[in-house]
Amino acid sequence: MKIIKVISQTLIRPVVQKYISNERDFSYGGIKIKILPGVFHPAFFFSTKFLLKHLEQFDLKEKKILELGAGSGLISFIAEKNGAVVTASDLSEVAIKGLQLNKEKLDSKMTIIKSDLLDRIEDQQFDFIIVNPPYFPKNPTDDSQLAWYCGEHFEYFEKLFSQLNLFVTSSVEIIMILSEECDILTIEKIATAHGFTLKESNRNKFWWEWSFIFVIKRITNP
Repeated sequence: MKIIKVISQTLIRPVVQKYISNERDFSYGGIKIKILPGVFHPAFFFSTKFLLKHLEQFDLKEKKILELGAGSGLISFIAEKNGAVVTASDLSEVAIKGLQLNKEKLDSKMTIIKSDLLDRIEDQQFDFIIVNPPYFPKNPTDDSQLAWYCGEHFEYFEKLFSQLNLFVTSSVEIIMILSEECDILTIEKIATAHGFTLKESNRNKFWWEWSFIFVIKRITNP
């Protein structure tokens, strides 16, 4: 299986990279958006669709949702279509440009904020916080790598869990998706060090790779 995975990735990756190097239209769930070059493309990576499927179990009408690292914004636009009040944030300039473009195209009312994680998010209560994080331990060198690399020493997760305390309430559902490709154990240790636990809520295997959806909870003393 590992050999098949390596061969498949070697053959498929150049095709995908060539395709996403140009602006593309993408449709899902009655929403049609433009994906700009350099933005995480939901057609070729399973995490976005898995998160959308997971969110189908919730009634999102009038719920306040924050999507951190929104990328193409597909999750945010679908959530808004289902009645949610949405804030979409990203650090990438090109992602923000794409979000604004699609917001105008869809006549959306969502709030778009350029922010490094929660730096520029006002202290407020959300019903859902959705995180599709970068998780490979390497320092990003440009905008296009922000969706993939979390810093050589997992700085993304250190900052995420250090900031979440301001937004944790008994009613908020903090959802994060991770892949078996990443170092889940290290991420769990960082979460624990900041007073959080990751509870697996869902898992699915896409082709050769397992993906896991975790609910982030504050650790409480028994």
